[in-house]
Amino acid sequence: MDEAGFRQMLLARGNAPTGVETRINYLKTIEKNLAGLGLPFADLDAAFEADLLASVTEAIRGLISDHKAGGTGYLLLFPRSENPGNRLANLPTFLKHYRDYRSGAGMADSDADRIRQYALKHFVQPARDQRESSVTIRAGDLHNALGLSNAHANVCQALRGRLFRNLAGVGQPTVTGPENSSTTTFIFTLSPAAVAPRAKLSKEAMMMATPSTNLILYGPPGTGKTFATAREAVKLCSPEVNFDDRTAVEAEYRRLVEARQVEFVTFHQSYSYEDFVEGLRPPVSSSDGEGDDEKSGFRLEISPGVFHRIATRAAASKGSTGKSFDLTGRRVFKMSIGEASNPDDAYLFEEALAEGYTLLGYGELDWSDARFSDRQAIMDAWRQSPPPGVVPTAHSGWVQFHDKFRNSMRLGDLVVISKGNGTFRAIGEVSGDYEFSPRPEGDYAHRRAVNWLWSDAAGLPVQELVKDKRFMMKSIYELNRADLNLAALERLISTGDEAGGPPEPFVLIIDEINRANISKVFGELITLLEPDKRTTPEGGGLKVRLPYSKEAFGVPANLHVIGTMNTADRSIALLDTALRRRFEFRELMPDPELPELKTASASCGVHLGKLLRTLNDRIEYLFDREHQIGHAYFIKCASRDNVDAVMRHKVIPLLAEYFYEDWSKVALVLGDADTGKPGRFLERAELKPPTGSDFEGGDTRWRWTVRSEFAADAYADFQ
Repeated sequence: MDEAGFRQMLLARGNAPTGVETRINYLKTIEKNLAGLGLPFADLDAAFEADLLASVTEAIRGLISDHKAGGTGYLLLFPRSENPGNRLANLPTFLKHYRDYRSGAGMADSDADRIRQYALKHFVQPARDQRESSVTIRAGDLHNALGLSNAHANVCQALRGRLFRNLAGVGQPTVTGPENSSTTTFIFTLSPAAVAPRAKLSKEAMMMATPSTNLILYGPPGTGKTFATAREAVKLCSPEVNFDDRTAVEAEYRRLVEARQVEFVTFHQSYSYEDFVEGLRPPVSSSDGEGDDEKSGFRLEISPGVFHRIATRAAASKGSTGKSFDLTGRRVFKMSIGEASNPDDAYLFEEALAEGYTLLGYGELDWSDARFSDRQAIMDAWRQSPPPGVVPTAHSGWVQFHDKFRNSMRLGDLVVISKGNGTFRAIGEVSGDYEFSPRPEGDYAHRRAVNWLWSDAAGLPVQELVKDKRFMMKSIYELNRADLNLAALERLISTGDEAGGPPEPFVLIIDEINRANISKVFGELITLLEPDKRTTPEGGGLKVRLPYSKEAFGVPANLHVIGTMNTADRSIALLDTALRRRFEFRELMPDPELPELKTASASCGVHLGKLLRTLNDRIEYLFDREHQIGHAYFIKCASRDNVDAVMRHKVIPLLAEYFYEDWSKVALVLGDADTGKPGRFLERAELKPPTGSDFEGGDTRWRWTVRSEFAADAYADFQ
């Protein structure tokens, strides 16, 4: 047994030192008694190489069953124990932890991924490119190249593990030298068959290396900036979409928004750091019982902002299977497995995930008999053997929960495992009927087989799945389908534990980014936006300590930020310098040659391209290029009446705003400045000065009004 490496993995996972030593001592006890268990292995490592510890785990389960039946086989491991139930129950979980360690799945993700990716990129791939038959990796060389410290055991673990062998397309290595040392050497055979996955791996590596996007689209109003952000988001998340098909782009964008892969927010003058990153907010009232139990008095809770939420979502991505999961006809149940806040219950959740089932507590009556398919029978059974201090009724949890678990939950339904009332940590598909499996330590005797589809020990906010609500405190209940974000649920399942590959891209769109105080809104995170400061699965990047939650927070590399800026609102020259340094700027100007304008021109009988060009030439001459009229105002025109409506209700008011109500300049832009003939868009009436006024005899002044009906030849000068 590799005691040192295993200890390092457990500590990296956050286990307390005393708990680490307990696990190691129990496994050493098993290892010393392998022969007594009837197993032919010299140690646990040999058992892992033979069958991934399956036979050892089965032997331990045999001891557990024997103990439940009154046997004393457990004395082989615990000769001085009179009640070894709890210790026996934990052994399969501890064996699973060692299996994780030996397979390379248990190390801290940051170090493990860095080691695997570096070994693949700098050792395996170059050897394949040179058509070599094998590649030799010395642990110390890789260790030093990554700048690690006292982590030779981690390097050896990662190179031995199945995850690396699957990633690199290689078989079991030949290992020479000490067990876990700088001189430990791994020799991998590069057979022709192993080259097959290379194209896929190169593509994934290329996707992992895709730089983070920090982009601002800027230009005058009506230049299609908002649609352009949607197009950029789809391009990043779904590059296979036909970008010449506007309908397809819009449909995919809506799907991405529903799946919470894209978020959209509009900045304004009052937008703050607390809205964007995190702040203190009063909790949502739960008078209907759908949240925490009510607490008297006013209180504040830490509330993550839109940037924090999507960054957390992006950091949790494990890649995609590329397969959709049909939710049709499936009901979704929320369940609790142990108390999330109680460390003593942590093994229940770990065990459930490792063994493929979900658990329910509430007593140890066996509901296997067919008669318990009726809720009344469950209630009658409890009335005959009532729990201490409980009067069972049809609405009590002791009856409801077992009825839901045994009878309502069907094969194929989904179960969401909560972590408190505000977080969830696993999603699974029910794959088995009710089973009664009493435990030596009591409670949690009821189980159903589950195919776990997604899990994250840290958990995600419940709002990722359930709209504007927190979980009830019930141990099990069916979630209202109308409250579920089904697209987000499907996305999470498709990025489950078996997904692999590069993390999915996520996009935050910030509309009108220049309308807020950027320094105030981004705060310390402005530095973390830089591509070389982004956090990666390999452990790179920077993190800062947030002021309210005190948690370490980084901006993941797979989160892209796209903003829009209306140059008519505020000059780009006035934008925060720190933001300018960290974003790429792409100008979007009016396009008179746009194909959509040509199509619209044919429908309405007005050459819209020339109209747009002439208007903007005059605006730029009289004002500047940043206050032009965008093509988006005209592309949906289908008749002359549509063009008139756009001019009357959008273009002319915008011109009046640009020129600060100086209607003489508006008239110049529209071609109505010649007072010697009637205006086509505007009507003029001469204003007489008041009698005795100092203005008497001065320049002529005019009252300008928009005509109730434009002249028939209103667009003649624009053709």
